[in-house]
Amino acid sequence: QVQLVESGGGLVQPGGSLRLSCAISGSIFSIMGWYRQAPGKQRELVATITSGGNTNYVDSVKGRFTISRDNAKNTVFLQMNSLKPEDTAVYYCNVRRIFPYSEFWGQGTQVTVSS
Repeated sequence: QVQLVESGGGLVQPGGSLRLSCAISGSIFSIMGWYRQAPGKQRELVATITSGGNTNYVDSVKGRFTISRDNAKNTVFLQMNSLKPEDTAVYYCNVRRIFPYSEFWGQGTQVTVSS
């Protein structure tokens, strides 16, 4: 049984930092990533990282967010710096395997950027 446990969300002032973690148990996945969903908006991709370390970011977070993974601990991280109010959203961990295809989501963690 695959489980994803997220942690690290919270309330932070603009310009602050947060680090999200997602611990995965039950299987290994080649692609790990983070998505977010703000109130009234569709869920959007934030960042992904492959097992080989290749990363991809949405333009709005480039230079501010860093995704990383610890394969030994089967954990993916999202370091978020220079946070802006528009980064406020529920952040979801996502893991995928291409063949055979499977995909799992975390429960979501709230990130609020406000003064």
